[in-house]
Amino acid sequence: MIQAKIRKQGNSFVVTIPKDEMEKCGLHEGDQIAFQPTRLETRAILRPEIEQAFEESWVRHEAGYRYLADR
Repeated sequence: MIQAKIRKQGNSFVVTIPKDEMEKCGLHEGDQIAFQPTRLETRAILRPEIEQAFEESWVRHEAGYRYLADR
């Protein structure tokens, strides 16, 4: 799956296809393609050791974090 951002170019919008994907799919400049655009939501996934460190820190410093969040 290709993940890309939509950009404005003139009066149109474009999505670029990386060269390695073009090669993998056997596509060439000028080929016609079809695709169904779908909005993609992304979120960070923490490595387990980072998530554990955060949870431990949250337990010890929750009040401070909440205080800072309101600033």
